[in-house]
Amino acid sequence: MSDKKETFQKEENMRLTLKLRELVNQMPVFCETFFRGIEPTTSIKTRIAYAFDLRSFFHYLTEEVFDPGEKKSMKEIIIEEVENLSPIQIEKFMEYLSFYSLPHYKNSDEFVTYTNSNTGKARKLSTLRTFYKYFYKKEIIKKNPALLVDIPKIREKPIVRLEVDEVAKLLDIIENAQHLTKDQKKYHQINKERDMAMITLLLGTGIRVSEFVGLDINHFDFNNNSFVITRKGGNQVVLYFSDEVARVLLDYLEIRNSITPYPGHESAMFLSLQKKRIGVSAVQKLIKKYTEIIAPLKNISPHKLRSTFGTNLYRESGDIYLVADVLGHKDVNTTKKHYAEISDEQRRKAAKMIKLRDDS
Repeated sequence: MSDKKETFQKEENMRLTLKLRELVNQMPVFCETFFRGIEPTTSIKTRIAYAFDLRSFFHYLTEEVFDPGEKKSMKEIIIEEVENLSPIQIEKFMEYLSFYSLPHYKNSDEFVTYTNSNTGKARKLSTLRTFYKYFYKKEIIKKNPALLVDIPKIREKPIVRLEVDEVAKLLDIIENAQHLTKDQKKYHQINKERDMAMITLLLGTGIRVSEFVGLDINHFDFNNNSFVITRKGGNQVVLYFSDEVARVLLDYLEIRNSITPYPGHESAMFLSLQKKRIGVSAVQKLIKKYTEIIAPLKNISPHKLRSTFGTNLYRESGDIYLVADVLGHKDVNTTKKHYAEISDEQRRKAAKMIKLRDDS
C-alpha cells in the first residue's frame, strides 16, 4: 500500500492512541503495565474498550468500597487493594453497573449517567477477568477473585436484518425520493448518487462501518471489481463487488470527481455535506433516515446491513466458511451463530428425507 493509501489509517490510529493514553493516565499506575502487556495481542479499539470498563471499576472502588473519609482517587489505588477484593465485592460491582454516574474522561466536572443490561455487565466482567488474569500470570498477584464471579446470563436476541423485498424498497426510496419529507428531498437531490452508492456498497459487500469510512478513491479497482479494506486489527484484504454495485459506484464517482474536497480529505471516497470524509455517525443517521420508512420497527444500523448481506450470501451459497471469510470473522462459530439458521422450509424438507419403513 502506498503512503497515500495509509494516511487515514495512520491518522485514526494516532487519534485512538492519544485517547487511550489519556484514559490510562487517569487510572492507577499499574494499569500502564497491563495495557503495555496486552498491546501485541489486541487492537487499539479493544484496549480503549478495556480502558472504559476498568475506569468504571476503579470509580466504583473509590465511591463504594474504600473508606469515604480517605477520599482516595483512582490514581492512588494500588494493586494489592485490587488483589484483596472479595468475589462479593465484584458481584456488588455488577449490580452497581445497572445504574451509575461517572465523570466524563475529558471533563471531570461533567458527569455522564450509564446503564447496563446483562450484555454490558458480562463484557465488563470479561474485561476484569482479563485484567486479573494478566497480573496473575505475571505473578504480580496471587489471587483472582474475578474468576469466582458468574457471568450474567445473556438472552439470545433474534438477528435483525432486512428481507429481500425490504432491500428492494430501500433502494427504490433512495432512487426516487419516495416518502421523504420536503427538507429531506432538498438534500436528497444533492446526495442521491452518494447515498445510493453508500447503501449499495454496504448491502453488496457486508463490510463494517469502520472499514467503510476509511475507504479512499484509489482503494478501488474497477477493472477487477475489487477494493482494499483495513480489517479490525489492521490487516488489509482485497474484497470484490458485483457488476450491479460497480455501476452504482461509477455513477457516484462522476459526481464525486467534480467536488473539491476540504483540504486533507482529497482522497476520501465518500464525503459529507461539508466536503470532508464521512464519519460513522453520519453513516448511521443516513441509514436510519431511509430504513425508518420501509422498516420502522427494526431500527436498522450499519451492522444490520452487514447481517443482511451475510444472510443473503449464506442463503445463496450454503457455504458458512465462505460467509465467515468474506465477513472477516476469525472464528467460524461466530458466523454459524448468526447466519446458519435453518428455515421452516428446510425443516420440512428434512422431515421428508427420513424413511422409517419401506413403502414397497
